[in-house]
Amino acid sequence: MMLPSREQILVVDDEANIRRVLSAQLAREGYEVHQAEDGEQALGLLREHHIDLVITDLRMPKVDGMEVLRNALLMDPDLPVVILTAHGTVDNAVEALKTGAFDYITKPFDQAELKAIVHKALRTRNLAEAEFTADAAARADSGARFGIIGESKPIQEMYAVIQRVADTPTTVLITGESGTGKELVARALHENSSRHDKPFIKVNCAAIPKDLMESELFGYERGAFTGAVSSKPGRFELASSGTLFLDEIGEIPVEMQVKLLRVLQESEFERVGGIKTISVDVRLVASTNRDLKKEIANGGFREDLYYRLNVVPIVLPSLRDRREDIPLLVQHFITKFNGRLRKAVESIDKEAIDRLCAYSWPGNIRELENVIERAVLFCDGPRILLNDLSPEVRVSQTSTPLPSVAVVDDGMPGDGLKEQVRAARARIERDLIVRALEQTAYNVTHAARMLKISRKGLQLKMKELGLRDREDKAEG
Repeated sequence: MMLPSREQILVVDDEANIRRVLSAQLAREGYEVHQAEDGEQALGLLREHHIDLVITDLRMPKVDGMEVLRNALLMDPDLPVVILTAHGTVDNAVEALKTGAFDYITKPFDQAELKAIVHKALRTRNLAEAEFTADAAARADSGARFGIIGESKPIQEMYAVIQRVADTPTTVLITGESGTGKELVARALHENSSRHDKPFIKVNCAAIPKDLMESELFGYERGAFTGAVSSKPGRFELASSGTLFLDEIGEIPVEMQVKLLRVLQESEFERVGGIKTISVDVRLVASTNRDLKKEIANGGFREDLYYRLNVVPIVLPSLRDRREDIPLLVQHFITKFNGRLRKAVESIDKEAIDRLCAYSWPGNIRELENVIERAVLFCDGPRILLNDLSPEVRVSQTSTPLPSVAVVDDGMPGDGLKEQVRAARARIERDLIVRALEQTAYNVTHAARMLKISRKGLQLKMKELGLRDREDKAEG
């Protein structure tokens, strides 16, 4: 049966007969089929076409199926990849599933099985795209610009910067606390540029081990080191003609910063173990939640790289600094999670929205989204009530009041002045520590630095003030 849409499938195998048989069957089902005889050719086709499904062999010359899988998911995390494998190499297929493959088919394959897996894979992709479209529609209904929701002055100023610099090759540095939406801004810059139909490659620099950073960014040649059985393109090559987003760039080791600076200045580099100079046309967007000027002073970041990155700075405000946007964001998330959770929540009670606006939001918009998802899930009526909110938000206070003076029958305070002052100091001290922990996502090391005391000193204070239960939330 012919399909109503011409979905595009990429078949990758070094055996011409396998490619021919697969392509013929898929074409009969109404799909548009592209063929590649090795992984290197496959990656080129992925950059040139809007591929909806990849079917790839594992063992191939030059670039093998695992590299095709990894790089395909870098280009499009929702792209389904089906692995072709012989009976004797099923263990390798299982490893591919752990890496992110959608499914695998053993050779010789059954035509009915192939048809079923292809249909399931494409249906899954279509559902993911539908959810993305629904989220985009919800943002549009919320009056979003560039896919970003907000009408506060800081957000309006950010819109103006995005409008001005999106369709330029200029490097942009996005700064802000964790959870403020830095990746959303990076995608807005890409989607509103003339590169919007080219790759958008994201690299989480904090997630890459230091000794692998160079090979991840610039790729490597076969035999460059033990285990390099084939050549691999790096993220810069994958992002060629598109946008490369280096998230948490402050985590890049100092020794790697020199090579990154060269790429930014000259648009060229060499793979690890290679001698050929590779030229790329990449628009770089970087982000960090660190204070890079302090990192420069401490020797952790190169000053020349900072100025090369910080051509156009975009500073994202914390949610605490744009509280007037909270009702808009809440309504957007209600619409979003109504669709995902199949609910019909219409609005939120005033007492609940007041509490949301008063909360300190250490996790910013990401935390707000999680809170509203839970509220929509637990809401039993058309309106979210205060009790539907998570406990930490429901019982939170923006400040801790000073203790009142207890008066006994003779009109004299129950405690003396010293006791009252000591109690007040403990309350204030506890409040300051809690706020520091909230603002640093319960990272004890960062909170201690903010309070200008030692990490050990903060831990002792937390024990003294009954805050040790918060240590299990701390990251360091």
